[in-house]
Amino acid sequence: MSAGIALEWRLAARFLRARSDNGFLSFSTLVCAFGVTIGVMVMIVVLAVMNGFDVELKERILSVTVHATLTGIDGPLADWRGLQAQVLLLPHVQGAAPFVEERALVAHGTHVSGVLVRGILPAEEVKVGELGAHLKGGTLASLAPGSYGVVLGRNLAEELQVAVGDSIVLAAPQGTATPAGVVPRVRRLHVTALVASGLYEFDRNVAIMNLEDAARVFRLGSNVTGIGLRLDDPYIAGSVVHAVAVSLGGGFFISDWTRAHLNFFRSIATTKSIMLVLLSFVIAVAAFNIVATLVMLVREKRSDIAILRTLGVTPRSLVGVFAIQGLVIGGLGLLGGVLLGLLVANNLKGLVHGLEAVLGARLFDSKVYYLQELPSVVNPSDVAWTVVTVIVLSGLATLYPAWRAARTQPAEALRHE
Repeated sequence: MSAGIALEWRLAARFLRARSDNGFLSFSTLVCAFGVTIGVMVMIVVLAVMNGFDVELKERILSVTVHATLTGIDGPLADWRGLQAQVLLLPHVQGAAPFVEERALVAHGTHVSGVLVRGILPAEEVKVGELGAHLKGGTLASLAPGSYGVVLGRNLAEELQVAVGDSIVLAAPQGTATPAGVVPRVRRLHVTALVASGLYEFDRNVAIMNLEDAARVFRLGSNVTGIGLRLDDPYIAGSVVHAVAVSLGGGFFISDWTRAHLNFFRSIATTKSIMLVLLSFVIAVAAFNIVATLVMLVREKRSDIAILRTLGVTPRSLVGVFAIQGLVIGGLGLLGGVLLGLLVANNLKGLVHGLEAVLGARLFDSKVYYLQELPSVVNPSDVAWTVVTVIVLSGLATLYPAWRAARTQPAEALRHE
């Protein structure tokens, strides 16, 4: 370290100390550093929660749904076995399974709810998803053809007040014509298991049956609604399912998991961008506090600065002194904020549970946030962005005070001393 830089560091450390020279940073300096700490901590925690939502939703969605689907444009698919065999030969496709999907009403006693009924072949479904891993009280094998068993989402079962072993009534929209008019088709189903994926939207709306039973209820015969695909990379599902449809000669309506849940991910991305900007302003406000503190320090140390100028300290060195002070204040706040932010973000679930226990209330409702718990995933790039933001703003905060100090005229400053 050169003599000039060493002098600037010593002077910066001297100016940052309280006037009593007791070795502690002044109160205003501590307030500035604390403001930066809070801003950095909040930014890290909030961005970690947004990342957690994104990661958790993707993992849960992919664990209970197929990556892409092929459905008929003009109605159900007839020769689905032939289509399934052709699809399995195409690149990137690891599994293909038929499904029936229709809307219906289910009832238990006085409780009635609309559901999405999905008919599957249990032996084929395990090749395209991980639905079986989320079942409680039974297995997919319980959905034998002709048994009219049904697997309900856990939240749906709670709303209907049913448990494994109970019966529910399903009313299909395809009715039967009678002299009294069209009567909905009704079938009694036996609950064989519950599915608890942790994704409220799925657990609240799904009822899963054997494909043959569902086809009978909805009068599809041997046809199916579509074919679900599992790919080697779910993040290229859109392009792959398009290529699959083209390879099969077209005539299909295609969809994939990103399109089906597009609003979720757009909402998360938009919210994260907005929060990033807003929290950057929070840190900017803390940086303005650094400006105010350094300006007051320049006024307080005018005579000291003037004496230093008469002793040969150059304006450039004075600029360096106050730049170091601003960066030290910002650096202390940054260090504290990063450590505190990482501590909170990595222990967020436990902190939320503890707060819920103290308040006696549930703060995180899956009906609102779609997940059972508050997720948190720290992204190193977000931490790096926060660090760079604080360093840049702290550096900018020193420009005006340093300029004021460098312009101090020794004769004028010492005239009233």
